[in-house]
Amino acid sequence: MEDFLFTVSKLFWLFARPNTFALFLVCLGVGLLIARRRFGRWPALLGLGWYVAVLLTPLAAWITLPLENRFPRPELPTRVDGVVILGGAVEQALTEARGIPALNGAAERMTEAVALARLRPEARIVFTGGSAALAPGQMSEADVARALFASLGLEGERVIFEGRSRNTWENAELTHAQVNPTPGETWLLVTSASHMPRSMGTFRRAGWDITAWPVNYSTRPGGAGWFDPPFSFRLGQAEWAAREYVGLLAYWLLGRTSALFPAP
Repeated sequence: MEDFLFTVSKLFWLFARPNTFALFLVCLGVGLLIARRRFGRWPALLGLGWYVAVLLTPLAAWITLPLENRFPRPELPTRVDGVVILGGAVEQALTEARGIPALNGAAERMTEAVALARLRPEARIVFTGGSAALAPGQMSEADVARALFASLGLEGERVIFEGRSRNTWENAELTHAQVNPTPGETWLLVTSASHMPRSMGTFRRAGWDITAWPVNYSTRPGGAGWFDPPFSFRLGQAEWAAREYVGLLAYWLLGRTSALFPAP
């Protein structure tokens, strides 16, 4: 069942992602208009409307802010027993091709792991990530993370890698089973701020008593700088936020999260 749901989710998002679907609507509408079907103007206008809204309004920031503000970052606890870093920040295929660890826009997840390891030397550092691809390559995210952390001096028995998970639900379940945290321990969950609501809901459902430690913010509160990022960035930002809302709904329907929109 897990394999089926994973495949369905990947195929669904391949076509349903807003930027791709909007482009499909534009092409469909233009094709219908060329064929002298006047109703083609509606899908064309709807698709163009998505791009115009992202270009001329702070839509991307508006839908991202509630996600990023949901779990404020707390003061660093005096004692930390463990830190869980979610995958999604490394590029396996590029790492294989070039031979050095490659990171993407969520790189703060990895740098924060190193910073927390130095600030709290008693903490276990747990990276969780296999491959989110339908056809995975030879390297898992955990393989890339192991090489990166070693190059930064973060290695040894305190560093643990989980390399089988394909999504956030499996991150939570498989890592909980591997680490087996005990009641009373203090654990931090490191992931992108916009991904934190779904992650916290999922980890709670899996039995974790864990504290949100968000990184990789893409918005500033109060409306400052909403139009500063280029149009291409805002398209990606809006699409990522839409993906999180869809993921929250899907996980809630599947019983994989503790609430529809988890809160502190």
